[in-house]
Order: sequence, then structure tokens, then C-alpha cells
Amino acid sequence: MTTVHAHARRSFLKNTAAAVVSTALPAINFAQTATPAERQFSPQPGNWRTFEVSTRVDIIKPQGSTRVWLPVPAVNTEWQKSMENRFASNGRAELMDDKPSGARMLYVEFAENEAAPFVELTSQIQTQNRAVNWAQKQDVVADAATVQQWTRPTSLLPTDGIVRKTAQEAAQGASTDIEKAQKIYDWIVANTFREPKVRGCGEGDIKTMLETGNLGGKCADLNALFVGMCRSLGIPARDVYGLRVAPSAFGYRELGGNPVSLKGAQHCRAEVFLKGYGWVGMDPADVAKVMRMETPQWIKSPKDPIVAPVNKALFGSWEGNWMAYNTAHDLSLPNTKGPKLGFFMYPTAENSGGRLDSYAPDDFKYQITAKEIKA
Repeated sequence: MTTVHAHARRSFLKNTAAAVVSTALPAINFAQTATPAERQFSPQPGNWRTFEVSTRVDIIKPQGSTRVWLPVPAVNTEWQKSMENRFASNGRAELMDDKPSGARMLYVEFAENEAAPFVELTSQIQTQNRAVNWAQKQDVVADAATVQQWTRPTSLLPTDGIVRKTAQEAAQGASTDIEKAQKIYDWIVANTFREPKVRGCGEGDIKTMLETGNLGGKCADLNALFVGMCRSLGIPARDVYGLRVAPSAFGYRELGGNPVSLKGAQHCRAEVFLKGYGWVGMDPADVAKVMRMETPQWIKSPKDPIVAPVNKALFGSWEGNWMAYNTAHDLSLPNTKGPKLGFFMYPTAENSGGRLDSYAPDDFKYQITAKEIKA
């Protein structure tokens, strides 16, 4: 089977496979019990939380030699500490690093006669809320290496043509990087929408999105569009690929994960480097998710009392119920016979028949869980 990551956006939008259904969270859903006036969403840095995240992969239909790659958290910042990893498998397993991107992975190779290949990876991370203080500007600017690295085009993020034209139109009238980023963020919220039928987190093929006018998608589509548009105007920006590991402390059902079953909890966020502030967290895709999914009715205005606090906060802050794997694009997996990955957020496998479909449970079964470790 060939990878969904290599398919054009036109192909997967026509795919009739059932969309992943979110598992109901065990926590009380305050989002449904609070009145609009009581809604809040204001993540602020504070206490660190420690999580153990486990990923178990079983190859149901082995065919010849089987190889598996699992993303490993490799981000260490003021909002995340990636700590120890341990693993068990009946194959030959090795932790590996992709030096160009900084991505880390567990690579496992199974013997051809292995009837039931499996691997289980457990990673420990610490995370906290993240929020920029707009009132405290600092003497920080992007160096030449940062600008070059994070304004470059990739296979899914071209920075010329229709991408640049759209960004220029969206940011018209803005003079500073902050103003441009805000206008692009607002343009994403106003013009794109969450499309539940898209498989996984989407593909992030932003050129096709703009050319077709189909601006529906999920986080890897909408946040990639934000990142690509920022890059096209010379603003360093990047996608950050990760996983929701716990419910939202603010009661938003769609902004959290169910720790006992995190399959489908993968989530891509975004960052921009702004003069005077450094790297700043962004997530316009989650604004679209709240608008489309948080209530039975599709909320069409970001000024709605349910959406407004999220729309405001996600320009500059994140909730720490999420962990990051990496910021990799166009990743060449070691020892693969398949194509590059546009991004690396899902368990990936291949056998003698080719790359397996990360979204097909009949061929490629995996389960992800998280456990919070209290001090």
C-alpha cells in the first residue's frame, strides 16, 4: 500500500473512508455546562506537568521484511522538556536522529519470519502552558541561519506564486511582522474551515488548497497554510507536530485528548519568530476546530462567546496538555524504500509491499495512551 502522505490533496479529499471519530473524554465537559459568559481560555505558564506517553504498534498482516518508525519527542524549550525513552519489541530496535531536521525516532526492523511484529515505546515528557507577554518586548531578532531555515520553501509549503500573492493580500496595510502575522492569522480564521471528513490531520498541501479554492481541512492543512503564508513574506515560521495528551483545563472538549486512547489525538501547531519576542506559539486551526466541532451547531463567527476567548488566546499561547514531537518537513526516513514524508507525526511502517497506510487499522494497528505522573 502506498502512503497517504505522498498523495495529492485532490486524491484524499475524494477518499470515502470513514473519518476518525473522537473518543468521548472521561472528564466533565464544562464546555457544555457553562454559560457563554463563563467561558474562558487563557493558558499561562506555571507548574510543569509530567506525562508518560506509550505507543504500541502491531503489524496485523506481515509481508516479508517489515520496518517501523515511531516519532519520539525531541523538543526542549521553555514549554517542553523531552526526557527518557524506553522500548520493547521482537524486532531490532534503535533510537535514531535525523540531523537535518532534529527529529528523533525509534526505528525497528523485523525478520521476515516474524509472525506477529510488535513494538512498544514509552516516552516521558514535561510540559507547561505557554503564553507570550506582549507588554514585555525584548532585544531579540532572528539571526541569518534562523531566517534561512524557517523561510525556505518545502514540497508542501511553496513560498511563491499563489501562496505569496494570497499572503500579500491578507497582510495588506500591515507594516510590522506582528501586524502581518495577526492579519494572516485572522485571514486563516475567516477564510478556512475545519473539514471533519479529511483523514488524519490532513496533508498540508497548501498550493492545491489555494488553487482549488477548497480551504477546508484539519490542523496540518490550516496551520501549514498559516506557516507558508508567513514564510512567503519573509517571517520565519514552522509547524510543530505533536499529540494532545490530556483534557483541556478550560473545559473545551475539542481542545483536549482522552489519555486512555490517544489514537487520532495527533495535532499540529505553529510558531512564528517575531522581532522583540522570539518564537511565539500560534494555532488558528484550533480556532476553526472549536467553531466547527465544539457545539452541535457550526459556529460561523470568531466573535461568538464560545470562540472569542480561544481566537484571542491562540495568537500567542498554547495550553500545556499537548506534547511536541518535531518540526520536520520533507523527512527522509532511514532505511526506507518509500518516499519522503511531508511531516512526521504518525507511526509509519512498510513491508515488501510498500508503505502501509497509517490510517488503516486492518493492516497497521497502533494504540497511544498517556499517564500523568504526579509529584
